[in-house]
Amino acid sequence: MIVRNVNEIEGTVDEIITANWTSRRVLLARDGMGFSFHETVILPGTETHIHYRNHLEAVWCIEGDGEVETIADGRKYTLGPGVVYALDDHDEHWLRGGREPLRVICVFNPPLTGREVHDARGVYPLPAGAEHG
Repeated sequence: MIVRNVNEIEGTVDEIITANWTSRRVLLARDGMGFSFHETVILPGTETHIHYRNHLEAVWCIEGDGEVETIADGRKYTLGPGVVYALDDHDEHWLRGGREPLRVICVFNPPLTGREVHDARGVYPLPAGAEHG
């Protein structure tokens, strides 16, 4: 059994901090679960271009506010507590922070290794030997 407290990840190599967000990576590929599990806080007023070509992601918003916009059709979705969105078609999108920090719980398949950051196209690389969904 794996038991972790997300607060213990703060300040470790499993906490990734960028100008737009902070991600605490709770379960990773090394844990052998077949997915990774993260708590991420999107900073207010930020905009991040994301296109997970190699991963599927589900996001559960639990605190704060924001918006996700799919680039293919320009549809905008308001984010707040209780909203779940799933990038089931590798949807290229903009993720925007609102007035308050947006805290989300994310699940990735295939699992992240923990050190990924978005490249210039908004993509995380596919780990060697992994298949994407």
